[in-house]
Amino acid sequence: MDYTLEDTRRKEKLLRTVYALQVKSDTTFQKASPLLSNHRGMGMVTERQVHELAEKAQVICHDLDNIRNHLFYQQNDLVQQIPNPNGSRYRGVSGIHCALDGSIYVTCESAPRVHVFNRSGQVVQTLPCVELKKKETFLPEDVTLTRAGMVAVTDMVNGTVRIFNHHSKFSKGDWIKISQFRSPRGIGVDASGKLLVTDYTEGKVHSFVLDPAFKVQSPHSVSDLCGPRYVCAAPEGGLVVSEECGDVKLFTSSHKLLFSIGDKFGHAFGNPAGVCADREGNIIVADEQRRKIHLFPRSGSPICLVSKGLQRPTGIACSTQGLLYVVDAGDDNIKVFKYRVRPPFNADVLSTSGDSPNLTPR
Repeated sequence: MDYTLEDTRRKEKLLRTVYALQVKSDTTFQKASPLLSNHRGMGMVTERQVHELAEKAQVICHDLDNIRNHLFYQQNDLVQQIPNPNGSRYRGVSGIHCALDGSIYVTCESAPRVHVFNRSGQVVQTLPCVELKKKETFLPEDVTLTRAGMVAVTDMVNGTVRIFNHHSKFSKGDWIKISQFRSPRGIGVDASGKLLVTDYTEGKVHSFVLDPAFKVQSPHSVSDLCGPRYVCAAPEGGLVVSEECGDVKLFTSSHKLLFSIGDKFGHAFGNPAGVCADREGNIIVADEQRRKIHLFPRSGSPICLVSKGLQRPTGIACSTQGLLYVVDAGDDNIKVFKYRVRPPFNADVLSTSGDSPNLTPR
């Protein structure tokens, strides 16, 4: 059988199935609603029937979520490889951040600089990691942008966070040292603009606000973590943090544990590393040991976005254009995957028309 014909028939069968469910549920609801509203009892409907129907509906809704997710996302679509901008002199690409305009910020754990790439993967700016006042060179571990658009990095060797201030007295800007931590590793910014810093040895994630004078205000901490590595903003406020050889946990904006991904999805991590959340509210996690990238949707089962071609995935970032940037510390490259299939319409708004759908999609 020709692949195109077989594919068309599968699409037709899927649309017919979904349409049949929609028509049957709409018809039953329209007939049952007035009867249930005007009668005290439920006729011959038993409690067991209601319970069984509710359980089946839950399973069907979960299956529909999975169908939708598998239509919207794709696997192993490598579109670009960006080599280590430092060449062979400095190895160990570690931190990565994707700005809203598509710019990519990259750090290397053995190179005293931050590289900025455009969407095409070309270096457009390099920030030397040198504190000019003290002429002190440092090695950035991870990188993010503050709400004000300033570059912020963790300096694990010196136990601090540094922010690049374009408006310093030095014409090219300068790095400002922010607070002291025992072993700062990952860095991010939450939905309210607070800086998030993982303290690996202390087992904590620190969150705080910086005032105009770069002084720490409103500090808070999440404790009792097992080797926190990477951190990012949670889809609905709060934060997401990965624990080395452990789990990935979500905390609310008030720093209360919401759930762990391992428990909620029944997923076993090998060594969770980079985390990020996309505009659809999905959480994406790199597993360094299993060499895979998984997407954990708001509803439905986990989806493996990348199952091959990675040696040692660590940091990750996603763009609003549906691209996933993966730092592969194994071959020292940044690998770019297209993981989101964007249809030419708003797929989250379903048609409510009673007409039959087009059963021969193109």
